[in-house]
Formats: sequence, structure tokens, C-alpha cells
Amino acid sequence: MGNSARGDHAFTAEGLVGASFELTFAGALSFLRRKYSRDLTGVDVAVTGLPLDTATTNRPGARFGPRAVREASALLSFEGRPYGAAVSPLDLLAIVDYGDCQWDFGRPIEVPSAIEAHIAGILRGGAAPLSIGGDHFVTLPALRAVAKQHGTLSLIHFDAHSDTWSVDDDEGRIDHGTMFLHAAREGIVDPARSVQIGIRTFNPDTHGFQILDAPWVHRNGAAAVVQRVRELVEGRKVYVTFDVDCLDPSFAPGTGTPVCGGLSTATAIEILRGLAGVDVVGADVVEVAPAYDTAGITALAGATIAYEHLVLYASRPGAPAARARTDASRAR
Repeated sequence: MGNSARGDHAFTAEGLVGASFELTFAGALSFLRRKYSRDLTGVDVAVTGLPLDTATTNRPGARFGPRAVREASALLSFEGRPYGAAVSPLDLLAIVDYGDCQWDFGRPIEVPSAIEAHIAGILRGGAAPLSIGGDHFVTLPALRAVAKQHGTLSLIHFDAHSDTWSVDDDEGRIDHGTMFLHAAREGIVDPARSVQIGIRTFNPDTHGFQILDAPWVHRNGAAAVVQRVRELVEGRKVYVTFDVDCLDPSFAPGTGTPVCGGLSTATAIEILRGLAGVDVVGADVVEVAPAYDTAGITALAGATIAYEHLVLYASRPGAPAARARTDASRAR
């Protein structure tokens, strides 16, 4: 076991790169046993929790999502890469667990600005954010921070719901069903170059977003989804947001607004795997609500999807894996 015998790698790890072995049922929990740190010197990706669930329209509990996803990730942490992935993000990227965003729960109106400032701090430190929610509203302030650095973004949005519903007098509304309409109106995302995958709840207005609904995905398959998404986001800075209710409740029961007829975990992974090389500058996994989970399968799905996000980060333009591919091509 060597140095792994120390345990508690969340605090004792000497470096930020490389997989580590630690007993899955013991030790201090961080995402993939990455070191807890607020020092972003030399860091490529900072994983952070956004534990908000007061914007939910149905069952609360996603505030406990970051904790549950971290716990589930212990099962994955000894692997250098997800099975079948072309790159090993833990070997290629310096990754830290940045801890959770903090705010005064008695002042909910201040939460959006607190999240935006938190993500902006990660970006100023030179790292890319990988956020774990929390309900889906948390994506809006995160998007605002990322767009201020990178400009208008393309959004790759996995969900059962469009989250573009309009309500009367919704200025300043904290709601996990309206935030992408706000993002489009604010110019944070370009709907014409964005895509929503897995949708299966009715909304009479697409607001210009490209939609590959769940029946379309089932009929056409993951490869067709990947092809269409790549056409839409080519040459663009991309934010990837994954609501676990994109998955069918048989694969992810532990969420606030489950909807039957969704994607399988395998299909979602295949789609994400096919997006390697897309210029991802922000990513999140949201809506894991462990109180409604069964045997931890939703938290495990969330942790696995977050790991796949790290694969995307490791293979984006300018990342080590992309540089290696370019160098190999030049050598030939």
C-alpha cells in the first residue's frame, strides 16, 4: 500500500495529480479523495459543492447532494480513469476539492451573488470549476461567473425539464425551473448554439434552444446525439450541466422531480464520452437528493457523471490529453 497507508488523503495527500488507494469505507471524504485546498496555485480543476435546495418546486433535499456525491466517489477514487475512457484525468490534471460555497441561510436573497462570487474566485485563481449541487438554480449564478470570463457560452444541458418556464413578475426569482430563460435573456448563453438533452416535460416555447428530447434520444441513439451536439457547439466555449433527473428514475430515484422515460446511466455516459475535445470551461452535476435514494445509486450516478466531466476537462483544447494528441499527430 506504500504511502496510501497514511489514509485520509483528503488532508494528507502530498500532490494533486495521480490516483490514490484508500479504504472505500473509511477515511475523510472528499471528491475522489482529492486534497481539500483553497490554494489554487497550479490547479486545473476545483471541485466545489453548492448545497442549495430552497429553489425546488417539489421535494427538497438536494442541499445534501454534495456530501452524498463525495461519499459515493470513494468507490471510484482508486481508478485513474473511468472504465473505457481514453484519458486518465487524475493523472493529467491537478484537481482539488475546494469545499462548499458558504452563505447565510437566513438571507436567501443573497445566495445567487454568493455562488457567483464563489465561482468567480475559482476562475480568478486559474482553475476551472466543477460544481456539485444543490438544486438546478445554482447553475445560473455559476454561468454568470463563467460568462464574465469567457463570454457568451454554448450550454449542453442534460435534464428532464427545459427550465425555461416563464412566470409573472419573475425578476430576481430564485427558482430551479426558470434559470435558463434568464440566462438566454441576459446573453449568458446562446440558445441557437445550445442543446437540451433528455427533455420529457411539456413546455410550449423552446425559446430558441435546440432540443433532443428523451424519445428522440431513445430512437436515434447516443452517436446521433453526439454528432448533433458537436455540430452545435463547434468552436464555442461550452458549459455542461447535468441534472440527474435526466436519467430515468430506475437509475436515479434520489432526486426532487423524477420523470419516467429518461436516459439510462450507460447512455448518458456514452454521450459524455463522445464529447471529448469540446472546449468545456464550466460543468456541474445537480439535483442529487439522497433522502429519496435507493442503495445510493443516484449519488453513485452523480459521482460517475462528475468523473466523466473531468474526462472532458482533460481532453479539451489545450489540456494535456489534447496536447498529447496534437504532438502524436505531428510526429506521424
